[in-house]
Amino acid sequence: MVSELTQAFVQTQRDTNVKAVILRAEGDSFSSGNDPAYLERISKYDFTQNLDDSADLMKLFQQIYTLRKPVIALVQGAAYAGGCGLATVCDFIIAARETATFGYTEARIGFIPAIVLLFLVRRVGEGRARELVLQGNILKAEEAFNIGLLSRIVPPMELDQVGIELAHELMTNNSSTAMGLIKELLARVHGMATGDALDYASHLNALTRMTDDCKRGVEAFLASKSVKW
Repeated sequence: MVSELTQAFVQTQRDTNVKAVILRAEGDSFSSGNDPAYLERISKYDFTQNLDDSADLMKLFQQIYTLRKPVIALVQGAAYAGGCGLATVCDFIIAARETATFGYTEARIGFIPAIVLLFLVRRVGEGRARELVLQGNILKAEEAFNIGLLSRIVPPMELDQVGIELAHELMTNNSSTAMGLIKELLARVHGMATGDALDYASHLNALTRMTDDCKRGVEAFLASKSVKW
């Protein structure tokens, strides 16, 4: 699944007709984490095999996080361990109020949520991230929303509709080029020294002004017209 999702997001990045992505699952769960057969298999891996397997998950998370198009996760049930990490790296997480649950449960089986932790800290801050990964508690949708993990909670029957409406809103109101550059900025400046981050941001700001989308947007704004993105 990790390999297929990675390929799908690579294709999505290359497809100029795709302006936004909705990530959802069939069935009762979004992703309940690693299955028993997989856990049994990796328990017999040597270091090189484990490193290769970890690198595959890292590439998927990085591909989603840095995709220059907005990614919306729709969570209708359990999102645990790696499944919770998969939702975490998306730009928006919309969850079903009554059925969605979240948990970074790796420590409960002697494992660690190493790869997702970087993204989780960026999303909710280090203090909250420490609580989530050290306790490994299961959070209901409302709890996850209150700590800033989720973008929105909605009734289960409205989940798909709200996700599609958000995607449409993003595609209609905003420049794809601008959203892509915003995601690039967010991915790169975190952890930079303040001066380096501001220098990078100012260069990207200057380059953005020269894009066709910016020129179209400014022209339309000055003429009091709307832009068809």
